[in-house]
Amino acid sequence: MSGNVFRYGAWRDGPDPLAPPYDVRAAVDEMGERVLAGDSLRDALRDLIRRGPRDGRGLDSLRERARRLRRDALRRGNLDGAVTRARQMLDQALATERDSLAARDDDGARFNEAVLDNLPRSVSQAVSDLSDYDWSSAEAREIYQQILSGLREEVVSQRFAGMKQALQQGDMTEISDMLRDLNDLLARHARGEDTGDAFRDFMDRHGRFFPDNPQNVDELIDSLARQAAAAERLMRSLSPQQREELEQLMAQALGDGPLRDRMAELTDNLRALRPGLNWGRGERMRGPADLGYGDATAALGEIADLDELIDQLGQEHPGATLDDVDVEAVERQLGRSAADDLRRLRELERELRRQGWVQRDADGLTLSPKALRRLGRTALSAIFRDVAGKRGQHDMRDAGAAGDLIGSSRRWEFGDDQPLDVVRTIGNAVRRRAAGGAATLPVRLEPDDFEVAETERRASAAVALCVDLSYSMYADGRWGPMKQTALALSHLVATKYPQDALQIIGFGRYAQTLSQGELAAIEPTIEKGTNLQHALKLAARHVRRHPGAEPVILVVTDGEPTSHLEPDGEAVFWWPPLPETVQATIHEVDLLTRFGATLNVFMLGEDPGLRRFVSAVAHRNGGRVFSPDPADLGRYVIDDYVRARRGRNTH
Repeated sequence: MSGNVFRYGAWRDGPDPLAPPYDVRAAVDEMGERVLAGDSLRDALRDLIRRGPRDGRGLDSLRERARRLRRDALRRGNLDGAVTRARQMLDQALATERDSLAARDDDGARFNEAVLDNLPRSVSQAVSDLSDYDWSSAEAREIYQQILSGLREEVVSQRFAGMKQALQQGDMTEISDMLRDLNDLLARHARGEDTGDAFRDFMDRHGRFFPDNPQNVDELIDSLARQAAAAERLMRSLSPQQREELEQLMAQALGDGPLRDRMAELTDNLRALRPGLNWGRGERMRGPADLGYGDATAALGEIADLDELIDQLGQEHPGATLDDVDVEAVERQLGRSAADDLRRLRELERELRRQGWVQRDADGLTLSPKALRRLGRTALSAIFRDVAGKRGQHDMRDAGAAGDLIGSSRRWEFGDDQPLDVVRTIGNAVRRRAAGGAATLPVRLEPDDFEVAETERRASAAVALCVDLSYSMYADGRWGPMKQTALALSHLVATKYPQDALQIIGFGRYAQTLSQGELAAIEPTIEKGTNLQHALKLAARHVRRHPGAEPVILVVTDGEPTSHLEPDGEAVFWWPPLPETVQATIHEVDLLTRFGATLNVFMLGEDPGLRRFVSAVAHRNGGRVFSPDPADLGRYVIDDYVRARRGRNTH
């Protein structure tokens, strides 16, 4: 319509409804960064969910909202409003009665005035003493009666939302009968009996008292137990004097009949069936308003629900998952946008598993090979941003080729891994069909048509990357760069130089060979020891298994050797290093030197003892020593690997 005026602006009412879902790959990268920095995958995933993906809303923001609501609920008012209200109504009744007595001139009026003057200060005792009092004022009598009837209505309505009409009609018998049947049902359930039919019979008779329409006994118990626990928490939140006053007023309101006893029995049954609820914790509430019994218990019930929600959002108990968080409770307490945030976090967690980025094995949650390849590719790409401009051979477009093309081709044979010569293959098919008199189009390929391009076999390398796993690597911020470097080198070998054999060796007090997944998942320990001797022994074993390959030994460490293996296989640790440790390590260096392997050491830090040691190793072996900043470690290692593997062919 021409008269309409439209205004457009930024969306301000909660999360952007058109925003894309969480980027699962970005989430994998974020978790990978944490894992490579030394955190466990479980902790990284948990923190991702708690904080939310980059610039997202996670469990922590939802939890903080729940805490703010809890603080607001604590400032809603004073919990002793039921007693305060009873005092106000009693004072009003007494003032009205005194006015009525003052208008009379008889001994009975003076006697009643004396009775009123001598009432105890306790509200509950005064109400009790006036139970047999002959009121002169009908208005005063009605106000007095409302003290107990109103409290009785609040107490019963707080437990059973659908009883308001029965209470207004004064039908205590119907309520008492319902409580009798309810206690019988709960007792049978507690004994383990099948209560399905009994529950349906109970709801047929008394279902109007339960507007929330529970579908089974457990739902009924959950609802009633929360209300009963809120009432118990109210009592625990009052001072001893306030609690005594309220208990006596409630006892008078419920009377001496079966109603009071059955209410007490119901509380005991619910406490036994749901002992995990917080029955005994009190709260200190303050505020300008005096809350009546119903409002006070409602506020405490809300606080209890928020406490449970805060606990669920905290995810601090063992085995906690997002499935433990009640989405309906989140929506009820925090709103729909918060529930939508929780659903998105759940979807992210499921997608990480469904798309194969994380997996479970015997050791728990781990990054999948797919995720490790992505982390390796990401780390390598970051390194190549610095290296690619210097060395053109880092282009990976021919990844997987078996060698350099020499211009000739031959017939394909089963098992060939050389690249197909596409032009000659199609030419063979065209000539074959033309010789047979058939139309040349469409071209249909037969096995005999295929030709492969002949290549010159490249020299392969046997690469041993020895990385220091001592605690100092983690404490000084070198753990993440070390892992990223190892994953980047592994990815480079797998894609650019598949004919090379890479072995990653981690060394602390002992050395061990590590797969990509084991390296990514390994966490720092406080065990002391830098056993380079054991690492070089494993490296020598690896390169000897590939006698025709160029031996490449790369060592990343931040400390001099402090541990070595004894003949019985036990590691000996001492600092400062023992002469025996240094000699055992140098012995392994000499063995590798005689084999023809060059050791290049990447020294992190400025430890004088390490500098002296690696200088001696370089002098004996002929290798080189690098002292990169941890942030540049990957660039140094990748560049040196490419240089070293081509060593024999460049001389």
